[in-house]
Amino acid sequence: MKFSCEKILLQSAVNTASRAVSAKSSIPALEGVLIQAGTQLTISGYNMQTGIRTNLEADVTEEGSLVLPARLFGEIIRRLPDDVVTFSSAQDLTVTLTCGDASFNILALSAEDYPDLPEVEDQYSVHIQQKTLRSMIGETSFAVSTDEVRPIHTGSLFEIEEKNLTVVSVDGFRLALRREALESATGGSFHFVAPGSALNEVEKICEDTEEQAVITLGNRHLLFEVGPTQLICRRLEGEFLDYKAAIPRSNPITVVAETKTMINSIDRVSVVISDKQKSPIRCIFQDNRVLMSAKTANGEAKDICSITGDGNNLEIGFNNRYLLEALKYAPADSVRIELNTGISPCIITPVEGEERFLYMVLPVRLKSN
Repeated sequence: MKFSCEKILLQSAVNTASRAVSAKSSIPALEGVLIQAGTQLTISGYNMQTGIRTNLEADVTEEGSLVLPARLFGEIIRRLPDDVVTFSSAQDLTVTLTCGDASFNILALSAEDYPDLPEVEDQYSVHIQQKTLRSMIGETSFAVSTDEVRPIHTGSLFEIEEKNLTVVSVDGFRLALRREALESATGGSFHFVAPGSALNEVEKICEDTEEQAVITLGNRHLLFEVGPTQLICRRLEGEFLDYKAAIPRSNPITVVAETKTMINSIDRVSVVISDKQKSPIRCIFQDNRVLMSAKTANGEAKDICSITGDGNNLEIGFNNRYLLEALKYAPADSVRIELNTGISPCIITPVEGEERFLYMVLPVRLKSN
Protein backbone atom coordinates (compact mmCIF):
# COMPACT_ATOMS: atom_id res chain seq x y z
CA MET A 1 0.00 0.00 0.00
CA LYS A 2 1.30 3.43 -0.89
CA PHE A 3 -0.23 6.91 -0.81
CA SER A 4 0.55 10.55 -0.07
CA CYS A 5 -1.70 13.30 1.29
CA GLU A 6 -1.65 16.59 3.18
CA LYS A 7 -0.70 16.21 6.84
CA ILE A 8 -3.56 18.45 8.05
CA LEU A 9 -6.18 16.31 6.23
CA LEU A 10 -4.69 13.06 7.54
CA GLN A 11 -4.51 14.39 11.11
CA SER A 12 -8.15 15.50 11.02
CA ALA A 13 -9.30 12.11 9.67
CA VAL A 14 -7.26 10.11 12.22
CA ASN A 15 -8.56 12.27 15.09
CA THR A 16 -12.16 11.79 13.95
CA ALA A 17 -11.94 8.01 13.50
CA SER A 18 -9.98 7.58 16.76
CA ARG A 19 -12.99 8.78 18.77
CA ALA A 20 -14.54 5.35 18.21
CA VAL A 21 -11.39 3.35 18.98
CA SER A 22 -11.35 1.08 22.07
CA ALA A 23 -8.77 2.11 24.68
CA LYS A 24 -8.44 -1.57 25.63
CA SER A 25 -9.92 -4.49 23.77
CA SER A 26 -9.62 -8.30 23.71
CA ILE A 27 -9.30 -7.85 19.93
CA PRO A 28 -5.94 -6.03 19.43
CA ALA A 29 -7.01 -4.67 16.02
CA LEU A 30 -9.81 -2.66 17.68
CA GLU A 31 -7.16 -0.59 19.49
CA GLY A 32 -6.14 0.63 16.05
CA VAL A 33 -7.54 2.50 13.06
CA LEU A 34 -8.28 0.67 9.82
CA ILE A 35 -6.67 2.37 6.80
CA GLN A 36 -8.05 1.49 3.36
CA ALA A 37 -6.47 2.94 0.23
CA GLY A 38 -8.48 2.60 -2.98
CA THR A 39 -10.11 5.22 -5.19
CA GLN A 40 -9.89 7.35 -2.03
CA LEU A 41 -8.43 6.98 1.45
CA THR A 42 -10.76 5.74 4.22
CA ILE A 43 -9.88 5.67 7.93
CA SER A 44 -12.13 3.82 10.41
CA GLY A 45 -12.42 3.32 14.16
CA TYR A 46 -14.78 0.81 15.84
CA ASN A 47 -15.42 -0.29 19.43
CA MET A 48 -18.20 -2.84 18.64
CA GLN A 49 -20.78 -0.26 19.78
CA THR A 50 -19.99 2.76 17.63
CA GLY A 51 -18.04 2.93 14.39
CA ILE A 52 -16.69 6.05 12.66
CA ARG A 53 -15.24 6.08 9.16
CA THR A 54 -14.12 9.12 7.24
CA ASN A 55 -12.88 9.64 3.68
CA LEU A 56 -10.18 12.02 2.52
CA GLU A 57 -8.41 12.93 -0.68
CA ALA A 58 -5.07 11.23 -1.26
CA ASP A 59 -2.80 10.31 -4.13
CA VAL A 60 -3.03 6.50 -3.98
CA THR A 61 -0.32 4.77 -6.05
CA GLU A 62 -0.74 1.30 -4.53
CA GLU A 63 -4.04 0.05 -3.09
CA GLY A 64 -4.30 -1.94 0.13
CA SER A 65 -5.52 -1.98 3.72
CA LEU A 66 -4.01 -2.45 7.19
CA VAL A 67 -4.46 -1.49 10.84
CA LEU A 68 -2.22 0.90 12.77
CA PRO A 69 -2.19 1.50 16.55
CA ALA A 70 -4.47 4.54 16.88
CA ARG A 71 -2.65 6.30 19.68
CA LEU A 72 0.85 5.90 18.24
CA PHE A 73 -0.24 6.80 14.70
CA GLY A 74 -2.11 9.86 15.99
CA GLU A 75 0.89 11.05 18.01
CA ILE A 76 3.23 10.66 15.02
CA ILE A 77 0.91 12.56 12.65
CA ARG A 78 0.43 15.34 15.21
CA ARG A 79 4.20 15.88 15.48
CA LEU A 80 4.89 15.90 11.73
CA PRO A 81 5.62 19.20 9.97
CA ASP A 82 2.80 20.77 7.90
CA ASP A 83 3.71 19.16 4.61
CA VAL A 84 2.81 16.19 2.40
CA VAL A 85 2.92 12.83 4.21
CA THR A 86 4.11 9.77 2.26
CA PHE A 87 2.86 6.41 3.53
CA SER A 88 4.13 3.04 2.32
CA SER A 89 3.87 -0.51 3.65
CA ALA A 90 5.90 -3.64 2.99
CA GLN A 91 4.81 -7.32 2.84
CA ASP A 92 5.89 -7.84 6.48
CA LEU A 93 3.41 -5.08 7.56
CA THR A 94 6.19 -2.59 8.28
CA VAL A 95 4.91 0.94 7.58
CA THR A 96 7.20 3.83 6.63
CA LEU A 97 5.95 7.39 7.14
CA THR A 98 7.91 10.36 5.79
CA CYS A 99 7.16 14.06 5.92
CA GLY A 100 9.78 16.73 5.29
CA ASP A 101 12.97 15.53 6.99
CA ALA A 102 11.11 13.31 9.48
CA SER A 103 10.59 9.57 8.97
CA PHE A 104 9.09 6.76 11.09
CA ASN A 105 8.95 2.98 10.82
CA ILE A 106 6.12 1.28 12.73
CA LEU A 107 4.49 -2.15 12.68
CA ALA A 108 0.93 -2.63 11.43
CA LEU A 109 -1.65 -5.40 11.92
CA SER A 110 -3.44 -7.25 9.15
CA ALA A 111 -6.78 -5.73 8.05
CA GLU A 112 -8.22 -9.27 8.12
CA ASP A 113 -8.19 -9.07 11.94
CA TYR A 114 -10.50 -6.02 11.87
CA PRO A 115 -14.25 -6.70 12.35
CA ASP A 116 -16.61 -5.38 9.65
CA LEU A 117 -18.63 -2.29 10.55
CA PRO A 118 -22.38 -3.04 10.43
CA GLU A 119 -24.32 -2.32 7.26
CA VAL A 120 -27.40 -0.13 7.78
CA GLU A 121 -30.47 -0.90 5.65
CA ASP A 122 -31.95 2.21 4.04
CA GLN A 123 -35.39 1.85 5.64
CA TYR A 124 -36.12 5.39 6.82
CA SER A 125 -34.02 8.53 6.41
CA VAL A 126 -34.00 12.19 7.41
CA HIS A 127 -32.14 15.20 5.97
CA ILE A 128 -31.30 18.08 8.31
CA GLN A 129 -28.78 20.93 8.33
CA GLN A 130 -25.58 20.06 10.22
CA LYS A 131 -25.74 23.17 12.41
CA THR A 132 -29.37 22.40 13.34
CA LEU A 133 -28.60 18.79 14.26
CA ARG A 134 -25.58 19.93 16.28
CA SER A 135 -27.61 22.45 18.28
CA MET A 136 -30.48 19.98 18.86
CA ILE A 137 -28.09 17.40 20.30
CA GLY A 138 -26.14 19.98 22.33
CA GLU A 139 -29.28 21.51 23.83
CA THR A 140 -30.76 18.17 24.97
CA SER A 141 -27.87 15.77 25.68
CA PHE A 142 -27.19 17.25 29.14
CA ALA A 143 -30.42 15.57 30.34
CA VAL A 144 -29.49 12.07 29.09
CA SER A 145 -29.46 9.59 31.97
CA THR A 146 -26.22 7.96 33.11
CA ASP A 147 -28.14 5.32 35.11
CA GLU A 148 -27.82 1.90 33.44
CA VAL A 149 -30.87 0.63 35.38
CA ARG A 150 -32.99 2.11 32.55
CA PRO A 151 -30.67 1.69 29.52
CA ILE A 152 -33.25 3.20 27.14
CA HIS A 153 -32.88 6.58 28.89
CA THR A 154 -29.09 6.61 28.36
CA GLY A 155 -29.98 7.82 24.87
CA SER A 156 -32.16 10.48 23.23
CA LEU A 157 -35.47 9.85 21.51
CA PHE A 158 -35.65 11.03 17.88
CA GLU A 159 -39.26 11.35 16.72
CA ILE A 160 -40.12 12.19 13.11
CA GLU A 161 -43.70 13.31 12.49
CA GLU A 162 -45.16 15.49 9.72
CA LYS A 163 -41.73 16.75 8.59
CA ASN A 164 -40.78 17.76 12.13
CA LEU A 165 -37.94 16.28 14.16
CA THR A 166 -38.31 16.20 17.95
CA VAL A 167 -35.36 15.18 20.15
CA VAL A 168 -36.09 14.29 23.79
CA SER A 169 -33.73 13.41 26.67
CA VAL A 170 -34.81 12.49 30.20
CA ASP A 171 -33.05 11.28 33.34
CA GLY A 172 -35.83 11.07 35.94
CA PHE A 173 -35.13 14.56 37.34
CA ARG A 174 -35.50 16.73 34.23
CA LEU A 175 -36.53 16.56 30.61
CA ALA A 176 -35.10 18.41 27.59
CA LEU A 177 -36.95 18.73 24.27
CA ARG A 178 -36.02 20.40 20.97
CA ARG A 179 -38.12 20.54 17.81
CA GLU A 180 -37.25 21.69 14.28
CA ALA A 181 -38.72 21.42 10.78
CA LEU A 182 -36.99 18.93 8.48
CA GLU A 183 -35.60 19.45 5.00
CA SER A 184 -36.96 16.05 3.98
CA ALA A 185 -37.97 12.71 5.49
CA THR A 186 -38.31 9.36 3.70
CA GLY A 187 -40.56 6.58 4.99
CA GLY A 188 -43.25 8.54 6.84
CA SER A 189 -43.43 8.88 10.64
CA PHE A 190 -40.91 6.92 12.70
CA HIS A 191 -38.89 7.10 15.90
CA PHE A 192 -35.74 5.63 17.43
CA VAL A 193 -33.46 6.06 20.45
CA ALA A 194 -29.78 6.87 19.78
CA PRO A 195 -27.12 6.27 22.50
CA GLY A 196 -25.99 9.45 24.24
CA SER A 197 -22.31 8.52 23.80
CA ALA A 198 -22.74 8.24 20.01
CA LEU A 199 -24.68 11.52 19.83
CA ASN A 200 -21.84 13.32 21.63
CA GLU A 201 -19.58 12.22 18.75
CA VAL A 202 -22.14 13.26 16.11
CA GLU A 203 -22.27 16.71 17.73
CA LYS A 204 -18.47 17.02 17.42
CA ILE A 205 -18.47 15.86 13.78
CA CYS A 206 -21.22 18.29 12.71
CA GLU A 207 -20.03 21.74 11.65
CA ASP A 208 -21.66 25.15 11.81
CA THR A 209 -22.88 24.89 8.24
CA GLU A 210 -26.15 24.62 6.33
CA GLU A 211 -24.85 21.53 4.54
CA GLN A 212 -27.06 18.49 5.03
CA ALA A 213 -26.55 15.64 7.46
CA VAL A 214 -28.44 12.42 6.74
CA ILE A 215 -29.77 10.09 9.46
CA THR A 216 -30.68 6.58 8.28
CA LEU A 217 -32.64 4.13 10.44
CA GLY A 218 -31.93 0.41 10.01
CA ASN A 219 -33.36 -2.63 11.80
CA ARG A 220 -30.72 -2.63 14.56
CA HIS A 221 -28.38 0.23 13.72
CA LEU A 222 -28.34 3.93 12.90
CA LEU A 223 -26.20 5.72 10.34
CA PHE A 224 -25.31 9.41 10.65
CA GLU A 225 -23.69 10.81 7.47
CA VAL A 226 -21.99 14.16 7.97
CA GLY A 227 -19.88 15.40 5.05
CA PRO A 228 -17.13 12.83 4.38
CA THR A 229 -17.76 11.07 7.72
CA GLN A 230 -20.12 8.25 8.68
CA LEU A 231 -21.00 7.22 12.24
CA ILE A 232 -22.74 3.87 12.78
CA CYS A 233 -24.17 2.91 16.17
CA ARG A 234 -26.61 0.46 17.72
CA ARG A 235 -30.19 1.56 18.34
CA LEU A 236 -31.26 1.39 21.98
CA GLU A 237 -34.23 -0.91 22.49
CA GLY A 238 -36.97 -0.55 25.11
CA GLU A 239 -39.88 1.61 26.18
CA PHE A 240 -38.94 5.31 26.23
CA LEU A 241 -40.90 7.63 28.53
CA ASP A 242 -44.24 8.84 27.10
CA TYR A 243 -43.00 12.42 27.28
CA LYS A 244 -46.24 13.98 26.01
CA ALA A 245 -48.15 12.50 28.96
CA ALA A 246 -45.36 13.36 31.42
CA ILE A 247 -45.36 17.13 30.73
CA PRO A 248 -48.12 18.98 32.63
CA ARG A 249 -49.41 21.93 30.57
CA SER A 250 -52.43 23.25 32.53
CA ASN A 251 -50.31 25.41 34.81
CA PRO A 252 -52.03 28.41 36.45
CA ILE A 253 -48.85 30.46 37.02
CA THR A 254 -46.93 31.90 34.08
CA VAL A 255 -44.04 34.35 34.37
CA VAL A 256 -41.37 35.60 31.95
CA ALA A 257 -37.69 35.82 32.89
CA GLU A 258 -34.57 37.15 31.17
CA THR A 259 -32.50 33.98 30.78
CA LYS A 260 -29.11 35.52 31.64
CA THR A 261 -30.53 37.47 34.62
CA MET A 262 -31.97 34.31 36.17
CA ILE A 263 -28.80 32.31 35.45
CA ASN A 264 -26.74 34.96 37.27
CA SER A 265 -29.04 34.91 40.30
CA ILE A 266 -28.93 31.10 40.56
CA ASP A 267 -25.16 31.23 40.11
CA ARG A 268 -24.80 33.68 43.00
CA VAL A 269 -26.87 31.74 45.54
CA SER A 270 -25.19 28.48 44.44
CA VAL A 271 -21.85 29.66 45.86
CA VAL A 272 -22.64 28.10 49.27
CA ILE A 273 -23.65 24.76 47.66
CA SER A 274 -20.99 22.10 46.99
CA ASP A 275 -20.74 18.34 46.50
CA LYS A 276 -20.20 17.97 50.25
CA GLN A 277 -22.74 20.64 51.25
CA LYS A 278 -25.81 19.98 49.15
CA SER A 279 -28.98 22.01 49.43
CA PRO A 280 -31.81 22.98 47.09
CA ILE A 281 -32.33 26.55 45.99
CA ARG A 282 -35.44 28.01 47.61
CA CYS A 283 -37.44 30.16 45.17
CA ILE A 284 -40.40 32.33 46.14
CA PHE A 285 -42.15 33.61 43.00
CA GLN A 286 -43.77 36.96 43.82
CA ASP A 287 -45.13 39.85 41.75
CA ASN A 288 -42.40 40.73 39.22
CA ARG A 289 -39.63 39.11 41.26
CA VAL A 290 -38.24 35.84 42.59
CA LEU A 291 -36.63 35.64 46.02
CA MET A 292 -33.82 33.07 45.82
CA SER A 293 -31.87 31.63 48.70
CA ALA A 294 -29.67 28.69 49.66
CA LYS A 295 -28.38 27.66 53.08
CA THR A 296 -25.71 25.09 53.97
CA ALA A 297 -23.00 24.67 56.61
CA ASN A 298 -20.86 26.87 54.33
CA GLY A 299 -23.20 29.81 54.87
CA GLU A 300 -26.33 31.43 53.47
CA ALA A 301 -26.86 33.28 50.18
CA LYS A 302 -29.83 35.37 49.01
CA ASP A 303 -30.67 37.24 45.82
CA ILE A 304 -33.64 38.83 44.06
CA CYS A 305 -34.27 38.11 40.39
CA SER A 306 -36.56 40.40 38.36
CA ILE A 307 -39.30 38.72 36.32
CA THR A 308 -42.48 39.78 34.53
CA GLY A 309 -45.73 38.43 35.98
CA ASP A 310 -47.16 37.39 39.33
CA GLY A 311 -45.91 34.16 40.91
CA ASN A 312 -48.70 34.16 43.56
CA ASN A 313 -46.07 33.77 46.31
CA LEU A 314 -45.38 30.19 45.21
CA GLU A 315 -42.52 28.65 47.20
CA ILE A 316 -40.63 25.89 45.44
CA GLY A 317 -37.20 24.23 45.66
CA PHE A 318 -34.89 23.10 42.86
CA ASN A 319 -31.59 21.33 42.43
CA ASN A 320 -29.42 24.32 41.45
CA ARG A 321 -27.56 22.48 38.68
CA TYR A 322 -30.70 21.13 37.03
CA LEU A 323 -32.41 24.52 36.90
CA LEU A 324 -29.19 26.24 35.81
CA GLU A 325 -28.57 23.81 32.93
CA ALA A 326 -32.15 24.08 31.66
CA LEU A 327 -31.75 27.86 31.42
CA LYS A 328 -28.19 27.72 30.00
CA TYR A 329 -29.18 25.42 27.15
CA ALA A 330 -32.45 27.23 26.34
CA PRO A 331 -31.76 28.92 22.95
CA ALA A 332 -33.53 32.20 23.83
CA ASP A 333 -32.76 35.51 25.57
CA SER A 334 -35.98 35.29 27.59
CA VAL A 335 -38.16 32.32 28.59
CA ARG A 336 -41.64 31.61 29.84
CA ILE A 337 -41.78 29.69 33.11
CA GLU A 338 -44.93 27.71 33.94
CA LEU A 339 -45.63 26.66 37.55
CA ASN A 340 -48.45 25.04 39.49
CA THR A 341 -47.63 23.96 43.07
CA GLY A 342 -44.50 23.52 45.19
CA ILE A 343 -44.39 19.83 44.25
CA SER A 344 -45.23 20.19 40.54
CA PRO A 345 -42.64 20.39 37.75
CA CYS A 346 -41.43 23.70 36.35
CA ILE A 347 -41.84 24.08 32.58
CA ILE A 348 -39.55 26.39 30.56
CA THR A 349 -40.59 27.31 26.99
CA PRO A 350 -40.18 30.15 24.46
CA VAL A 351 -42.05 33.35 25.33
CA GLU A 352 -43.85 33.37 21.99
CA GLY A 353 -43.91 31.70 18.57
CA GLU A 354 -43.41 28.02 17.88
CA GLU A 355 -42.45 25.82 20.81
CA ARG A 356 -39.00 24.91 19.48
CA PHE A 357 -37.79 23.95 22.95
CA LEU A 358 -39.20 22.80 26.27
CA TYR A 359 -37.37 22.00 29.48
CA MET A 360 -39.00 20.41 32.51
CA VAL A 361 -37.33 20.40 35.93
CA LEU A 362 -38.78 18.44 38.85
CA PRO A 363 -38.82 20.27 42.20
CA VAL A 364 -37.02 19.26 45.39
CA ARG A 365 -38.96 19.14 48.66
CA LEU A 366 -38.00 22.01 50.94
CA LYS A 367 -37.46 21.73 54.66
CA SER A 368 -39.50 24.24 56.63
CA ASN A 369 -37.48 27.28 57.76
